[in-house]
Amino acid sequence: QVQLVESGGGLVQAGGSLRLSCKASGFTFRSYAMGWFRQAPGKEREFVAGISWLGGSTNYGDSVKGRFTISRDNAKDTVSLQMNSLKTEDTAVYYCATGGGRTVTMIEGSYPYWGQGTQVTVSS
Repeated sequence: QVQLVESGGGLVQAGGSLRLSCKASGFTFRSYAMGWFRQAPGKEREFVAGISWLGGSTNYGDSVKGRFTISRDNAKDTVSLQMNSLKTEDTAVYYCATGGGRTVTMIEGSYPYWGQGTQVTVSS
């Protein structure tokens, strides 16, 4: 079955960096776009970043543009999210998702498969 396992979350000070990873299994990873979403306490889940099946196309939420970078390694079935210049408002549980096809979509409902999430906490 499809499994997505996130790692790399933790506590970091504002201005710092973290790198999240998502290890995929149970499906043909290279055939699907991958997305990262996040959900802060009391807020709806929001799109953070997405990358197409071959990595040639990426898309970012407005709040993270210029600070976050998504990448993928199809040989290792892994997608990563490099997060720089972190702000307190980036505090959230971060989820990777897949299954929505080859192209990037920002629509949460387009992704049928989700990981369990990893907590990112940015302190001031």
